[in-house]
Amino acid sequence: MDLEQARLDILNWIADFVEQPHPKLNNWSPCPFARKARLDNKIKIRRGRDPYADLMNFVKLEPYDVVVFVYDAAKISAQEFERQVNSVNKTFLSTRNLIALSDHPDSPEIVNGVSMNQGTYALIFIQDCEKLNHSAESLAAKGYYQDWPEDYLQNLFSFRKDPRNAQ
Repeated sequence: MDLEQARLDILNWIADFVEQPHPKLNNWSPCPFARKARLDNKIKIRRGRDPYADLMNFVKLEPYDVVVFVYDAAKISAQEFERQVNSVNKTFLSTRNLIALSDHPDSPEIVNGVSMNQGTYALIFIQDCEKLNHSAESLAAKGYYQDWPEDYLQNLFSFRKDPRNAQ
């Protein structure tokens, strides 16, 4: 896997999809905070070697808002990828106020008929859990999640505070 090409593919996906308002998402973008992070160079993309080891050895998020580990999706099944990410979220990252969110092309994430997946790479997004919770509460107060499928939201908030309960 060519890391520079993966980096360009991911940044283009963020700019062309993640930041863009979508009619099936009530004209919200999939992530209303992505544009600022991208423009402020607060997204760091790194080559992943082993999801479990990469997360267990993760040291520091700052000065970034998001650190993205990128993997060749053909080299790890979606189930194993998610199992490793969930394991580290439960046992390690939660104790450090961090959360890892996974995205694997073989594990479709569909919201109102819109595929949220990047589609090419297996990705892990590491973020500050407290900041993410605060941002999600702000969005929930504005109705951002109101039409999202309940099963998707329960999975999304499985390792963090459900912002819909904060209202």
